[in-house]
Amino acid sequence: MDYNNSLFAAAALEAPGDLALALALPAAAGHFDELHGRTLDKAPPVASQLQDQSQSQASLTQQMRQRAGAAAAPAPAPGPAAAPAARLAPDWSRFFNFLGGDGFDDLNHRTANLQRQIRDNGVTYNVYADANGPQRPWSLDLFPLLLSAQDWAQIAAGVQQRARLLERVMADVYGPQQLLALGLLPPALVQGHPGYLRAMHGVRPAGGTFLHIVAFDLARGPDGRWWVVSQRTQAPSGLGYLLENRLAISRLFPEAFRELKVQRLAASYKALVDGLKAASPARGAESRIVLLTPGPYNETYFEHAYLARYLGLTLVEGSDLLVRDDRLYLKTLQGLEPVHGLLKRVDDEFLDPLELRSDSTLGVPGLLQAIRAGNVLVANAPGSAFLESSALLGFLPALSRHLLDEPLALPSLATWWCGEQAALQAVLPRLKECVIKGTYPESGIESVIAQTLSRRELDEWAGRLVRRGEDYTVQAYLPLSQTPTWQGQRIAPRSTMLRVFAVADGAGSWQVLPGGLARLAGPNARIASMQQGGSSADVWALAESASPPRAKTGAAMGTPANGSPSAVSLAAEPGAQPRAATPARHKPPVTSRAAENLYWLGRYTERTENAIRMAQLTLQSLNGEDQSSQPLLAWLSELAVKNGLVMDSVPPATQSRRVFERSLIASLADTRTAASVGYSLGALKGAASAVRERLSQEQWHVIMRAEADFFSRCEAFSGPDHPASQALEYSSVEALAALESASGFLAAMTGAQTDRMSRDDGWRLLSTGRHIERLNTLASSLILGFETGAVFDEGGFGAILALFDSTITFHAQYQQQRDVPALLDLLVLDRDNPRSLGWVTQTLRGRLARLAENTAGAPQPVPDLAPALPDPGSWRLDDLCCPAPGAPDSEPYAGLLAQLELCCSAAFELSDTLSRRYFSHVAPDEHSLGA
Repeated sequence: MDYNNSLFAAAALEAPGDLALALALPAAAGHFDELHGRTLDKAPPVASQLQDQSQSQASLTQQMRQRAGAAAAPAPAPGPAAAPAARLAPDWSRFFNFLGGDGFDDLNHRTANLQRQIRDNGVTYNVYADANGPQRPWSLDLFPLLLSAQDWAQIAAGVQQRARLLERVMADVYGPQQLLALGLLPPALVQGHPGYLRAMHGVRPAGGTFLHIVAFDLARGPDGRWWVVSQRTQAPSGLGYLLENRLAISRLFPEAFRELKVQRLAASYKALVDGLKAASPARGAESRIVLLTPGPYNETYFEHAYLARYLGLTLVEGSDLLVRDDRLYLKTLQGLEPVHGLLKRVDDEFLDPLELRSDSTLGVPGLLQAIRAGNVLVANAPGSAFLESSALLGFLPALSRHLLDEPLALPSLATWWCGEQAALQAVLPRLKECVIKGTYPESGIESVIAQTLSRRELDEWAGRLVRRGEDYTVQAYLPLSQTPTWQGQRIAPRSTMLRVFAVADGAGSWQVLPGGLARLAGPNARIASMQQGGSSADVWALAESASPPRAKTGAAMGTPANGSPSAVSLAAEPGAQPRAATPARHKPPVTSRAAENLYWLGRYTERTENAIRMAQLTLQSLNGEDQSSQPLLAWLSELAVKNGLVMDSVPPATQSRRVFERSLIASLADTRTAASVGYSLGALKGAASAVRERLSQEQWHVIMRAEADFFSRCEAFSGPDHPASQALEYSSVEALAALESASGFLAAMTGAQTDRMSRDDGWRLLSTGRHIERLNTLASSLILGFETGAVFDEGGFGAILALFDSTITFHAQYQQQRDVPALLDLLVLDRDNPRSLGWVTQTLRGRLARLAENTAGAPQPVPDLAPALPDPGSWRLDDLCCPAPGAPDSEPYAGLLAQLELCCSAAFELSDTLSRRYFSHVAPDEHSLGA
């Protein structure tokens, strides 16, 4: 096809719908076309399987057992006939009508904005197989998936019904087990499944609800109907990503979002939190609910942090929690605080190393016992993994009639569990038209589409099914519907799978989140999988034309306005003035893990800033007018080695200035052999990622950009193998430009830490970490200045002022003096100078005193550590400049050096003390060891 001619023809058209038709490539044969609202080509013969539900596992099971009330789902009506003339579906036609004045010409610009927004917000989806590579940006397509009001009503009703059904199945399996006794569920699929936890049998969860979040993967078949392909109950992912998708896409198409009356999401998230609080043992607003994450290396960690921040929950890892006396506690700076609810994003087998996997470091020892005691709510209750087996889908039609006395509103794909001979014999003749899946997670096989197999491979699979039928489940192959995506010049169809979520908002009550997460397959892929390089799309569930009145304000998610009735209490008397109600203020705790990472975030921020300033100062001095000053070169060399800017094997600048300079530049972005700027930036980002839920998007954006920008600029001189390195010859000019840019980013980071973070104990530890790092670095640098004699050299004197970032202040107060006492007065004693040792020590003492004050009421109060630091109020210039008692006149600054050594040792001891007292609440003899 001649794309250019087609585009010119499209440009000559006027109606947006006609333009879309001209730019759209046709959907694949036999796939439902979302853009046109129909299947334009005749469906392949395998589509008849979808109507052959009576031959699925449910029917075969009933025939063998002759159980009453277990009929299969009715066969769907035949799909609509193919239309000869192509036209857009009504909702898509309306969508394109609201593109705005620039229409299709602006779509590439919007795509670039979308990619930039995803990158700037740090939205990532990590892949375990690529653990050593960079985090992969979340892939989001420009166009949303549109669901008509009629489609959504059917989906919502079917999903709600299935959520009720799974809850009933879970309650029976861990209770009376009547379904097993009646033969409606094979014991092999329940008790033989590794996800069935015998330790939880007979346990009624807190609040009486087993499942609080369930997700269903749906696909639209060639007949236009939606089919359930799979279900997720352990720790369904996607709630955070779909929220980010909604924020991003609604901003790019605000008019279409408004006029199409897209249903909002916020109410469902609120219902989830309210439901957890109501069901927890604390029963209400005082409930402490936390979100358990495996940690920053998990593939969906961005979502965990995003959800925790949006829902107002504390993000925790297993090491943050502790079980004592069958109760769950959170380790915080103020001591152990009770936890009443746990929203888990950790698979069940890792939850408790005492009763499940003993090698797990992700869970909490004793957690199952706390659950059995009814002292903590866990969403979802451990043991739901067997519900995720594909084989279970074949039994759900019969279970629905037995438990709910109603047929399934949303049909499942025809499914055969090969552990039953009748099912195996029924599916073997049609295996070529099916998909082979593993029944249990340890099978380790990906879905196998039999159409892609050769005759020999198909025979081999048939043999496996005969030999080990219970390990495999066969499902009818469904050609996925294809939704339009923008590909730069064309509207190209992509196969799509829809994940829909239901959340429990009360005992036996479920709310379906309007919309969901659409996962799109690649151009030549048959399976929609993010792990295999797929992308996602926002899902717009459209409301009926008569939409409810819109709130005065609120974001696309439906965020309540500040003046909502919940924030104002009206007096009962007529004519009374509104009276502001006292809001229930929840002060989020600072966990020991978060405290430690915030502390190191502060230290690495300061360390990176110091490394940048040292590298800048060194390169400028090596190429400036003082490059022949031996004391200055000696000081810079010692400083660079001590702070990891160069290896100690590199000749100092006093011996080989150019070799030293080249080594310094080559080490800037080295993260393996040197702890230079690149290494510190990476460590800074690592500490920040562990507390991402406490950082604003702007802060994270700056951190991400700082690292990316620095390494990008350093590529020009990253090593001798780089093609540009020979021309640049490790150019100090290019290196200084990279350092200057990084310095600007660091200024933004420190500004955000100072002005954009709440002054809680976590922030105080961040500030403490920064000032400990500053105290040690500046004090040790000044010691080296005296030991090398740089402080007595004109070039060295100015360099020391520059390292302390006090050059302008010194010249303003002392003009052009080169007097050492004046230098000490500003850099050591002046407590109005934030870079002086006196100011740093005084600030540290204040931070420590406040930390001790805030733990005064804790069961184990922390003593004030401030007295362990030198008191700058006792320092006197005469004492610093005078020799120590009995010292010869040649050592006039021995008193100063003693104080500087005291500052360095106090910084090290303080760091160790903080680690022992604030970052752990478990004594050594209380650690639990796995078997």
